[in-house]
Amino acid sequence: MSNSRIENKKKKGKRLKKVLFIFLTLFLAVAAYGAYVLFETYQAANEAYTELDRGKSKYREKEVEISKDPFSVLIMGIEDYSTGGENGRTDTLIVATLNPKEKTMKLLSIPRDTQVYYEHLGYNSRINHAHAYGGKEMTIDKVEELLEVPIDYYTTVNFEGFKNVIDLVGGVEVDVPFDFTEKSDVDKSILQFTEGPMKLNGEQALAYARMRKQDPRGDFGRNDRQKQIIEAAISELISPENIFKVDKIAKEVGSNVQTNIRVSEGIALSKLYAGFNSSRMENVTLEGTDDTSTGAYYFIPYEESILEVRSILKQHLEIEETTEQVNE
Repeated sequence: MSNSRIENKKKKGKRLKKVLFIFLTLFLAVAAYGAYVLFETYQAANEAYTELDRGKSKYREKEVEISKDPFSVLIMGIEDYSTGGENGRTDTLIVATLNPKEKTMKLLSIPRDTQVYYEHLGYNSRINHAHAYGGKEMTIDKVEELLEVPIDYYTTVNFEGFKNVIDLVGGVEVDVPFDFTEKSDVDKSILQFTEGPMKLNGEQALAYARMRKQDPRGDFGRNDRQKQIIEAAISELISPENIFKVDKIAKEVGSNVQTNIRVSEGIALSKLYAGFNSSRMENVTLEGTDDTSTGAYYFIPYEESILEVRSILKQHLEIEETTEQVNE
């Protein structure tokens, strides 16, 4: 064998070793990043986990298994600027019921000004005050009393966390139903919204989701806009360009979200609802009337609407027992 052929073989061997070394380095880097992301996500989930003092709902005879039984989640958007982060009022109250057999979801938005009775006060007040009076536990109690269905799980998110996550994913695109303006919660500047597709940052998305006084449909229009934001945010979160932001998003969630859904339950839930789309999501509406007879504004649900909503949610949760039977 000539010296030139020997030299060529040595050079090819060195190049192959370099390629293998680069490949191995990249593989280890990706594996290390993946492990880091998993660790950060797990840590964030643990930070977000907060158990309820009460245990299971009084409307349940036994605890539910999240991957087998229909269950409910109360989503609470907390306005806590004026209280320094302690027991602010709920700006948003959404009850989600999920049925793992059907892979369906029902969403009920409860108007924040809904009138409910507070035993410790001895008079009626708005349902969104419950969080200021007694935190998430009292809020859950009031929602259960209103709907007579169990609230199995809860999630709270504050406004700062909401805005930060929207900014982290690069904003969300929504279809604005009409022209309107709304004040920014940051500096009270006027934010302009124009009819048609708009890309919103976190500050704009929060204002868009909260506005209601200029909406001719009131709370019902507000509920639709909140659903728009939720759907758009989910689409952005699972987009390829946001895969490498998972650790930052996880940290933001860990700092600004509380829930009693365990990490293992969350993983089981994500697998169960993989491929879920909005066509399997149904909005449920609580209808009622406005009341200003006391000098303050209240939303008073119609009795027939309450009964209808209770029936819909109970059927979806596959609850056969009546309230009286459960409480006996």
